[in-house]
Amino acid sequence: MLTLIIGFDAKSSTALSKCMITGASVATVYYNLKRRHPSLDLPIIDYDLALLIQPMLVLGISIGVGLNVLFAYWMITILLIVLFLITSTRAFLTGIETWKKETINKKEAAKPPQPQRAGIDDAEGSLPEDVTNAAQLEIKDHKRQKVPFLENVHWKEFGLLCGVWISILSIQIAKSYTTRCLVFYWLLDLSQFPIAGIVTAYEAVGLYKGQKAITSKGDAGRELNMYQLVLYCTSGLVAGIVGGLLGLGGGFIMGPVFLELGIPPQVSSATATFVMVFSSSMSVIEYYLLKRFPIPYALYLTAVTTVAALVGQHIVRKAIDILGRASLIIFILALTIFTSAIFLGGIGLSKMVEKIQHKEYMGFESMCHM
Repeated sequence: MLTLIIGFDAKSSTALSKCMITGASVATVYYNLKRRHPSLDLPIIDYDLALLIQPMLVLGISIGVGLNVLFAYWMITILLIVLFLITSTRAFLTGIETWKKETINKKEAAKPPQPQRAGIDDAEGSLPEDVTNAAQLEIKDHKRQKVPFLENVHWKEFGLLCGVWISILSIQIAKSYTTRCLVFYWLLDLSQFPIAGIVTAYEAVGLYKGQKAITSKGDAGRELNMYQLVLYCTSGLVAGIVGGLLGLGGGFIMGPVFLELGIPPQVSSATATFVMVFSSSMSVIEYYLLKRFPIPYALYLTAVTTVAALVGQHIVRKAIDILGRASLIIFILALTIFTSAIFLGGIGLSKMVEKIQHKEYMGFESMCHM
């Protein structure tokens, strides 16, 4: 939208979009911190999943921001179009599958209850009243939709997430005051890898040994093998690189990936957005240090998207409650990405033709003179 409506170039749009994504992510996380899992008595944000993904995502963001400066405009445009078409198609297919499952569940719920066989109650006796009331209270408590803010925060995991963010951000700030391409500069840059790797390994080992679990998946989240763990971590790293390179929120990639891995749509959206707060805010600071966006525009657009995110969350949650279909989230994601691909394709190709006609330089930039 920044490219199509306002007219920013691709690189400025990338940096500004990160500011907007940060504002929207913070507002959405604030909204979600009071909500619960749609079917389990858990926070809607899966903190163990976030801790497994976030270090690799933040590391990828750092790599992607550097590549954004290195890559030419036409490369970024083509990558955006290809990525958008692939992720929108996958998200749409996942949405159809989820819609079908929801339809089956609605039909099952609409069936009249089967009458009990005669004599069963007499033979076995009815449950004591206090047990029945306790069960009803448990079911009611199990389906709580909102709880106090503090009850939904897992402080240990949240502290580790903040630690990774602060550590890698400190390295990025130190790099900005160091002469590029010197030995010390590259040592600082490489020090991000062990920080992200140690925290990811800590969480992965706990999941592999069964000491931790991706609780949002229910029982399936307690039986993760090595292949699944590598897939999760690799997905986070790739999402970060693509997000930093193309100016996307990690949720554009992690949302569909989480859905593919069997995470419920509401939890997928909430967890991806939670992780995006860390990754997008780091990108904003890195782009600020590189002086890649006009601050007045950034402040204004961030304020607008923050308010819009709160309104959007409220509307979508109400629609899900009324329709009873969480697949609505998936279809909105797929439609947004696909529409972006179509419009960016047309505008991007026309701008590339103009650059070719004017014989402008369209090659790589220097990493040492960013």
